[in-house]
Amino acid sequence: MRSQTKEEQEEQEEQEEQEEQEGLIKIEEKFRTMGLFGEINEDAAAEIIFGIHALAMDTETEKPIEILISSPGGHASDMFAVYDMIRLHRQSLTIETFGLGKVMSAGVLILAAGTKGHRKIGKHCRVMLHQCSAGNIGPVSTLKIEMKEIITLQEEYFKALAEETDLSYKQLKRMVARNQNIYITAAEAIKYGIADIIV
Repeated sequence: MRSQTKEEQEEQEEQEEQEEQEGLIKIEEKFRTMGLFGEINEDAAAEIIFGIHALAMDTETEKPIEILISSPGGHASDMFAVYDMIRLHRQSLTIETFGLGKVMSAGVLILAAGTKGHRKIGKHCRVMLHQCSAGNIGPVSTLKIEMKEIITLQEEYFKALAEETDLSYKQLKRMVARNQNIYITAAEAIKYGIADIIV
């Protein structure tokens, strides 16, 4: 029996990966469910945005779109990209969000963005809010510009959360001003209007 060459192995791995991806797409189309797991970055945002948009174009069904979320947070621009896509399509169809495990930082806005009455959270899910972090700013000459942008992003984040939840902009600012990280239980997430149903 001949053993596979390195090129054949790589080709087989690529084919298996493609088949796995196609299988996930079929599941997504059948059940209208997609997952946002891990960091919210360009790749994760692109998958969710494309998935929502493609499923929303299916006019033959009125079944809701469900987004499962377990995320430590991520990039503000990618979060807002997903948020804007949800806002666009929830006007004409139901978008269910379901927080599982951990929903932190940028993930909180995605959870709260679901259609009111259809935002679920796992009993043991932990929610965390905090101030925007600066990350790697670079040279001192850009510090002032970047800090201004970070403050703007944080204000936009708080305004969007205030719009989607029962927390006011001032309450959110006060909460994160006192502590670096604010951890919230599933029951508190319901109380604050971040989610509607504990599962």
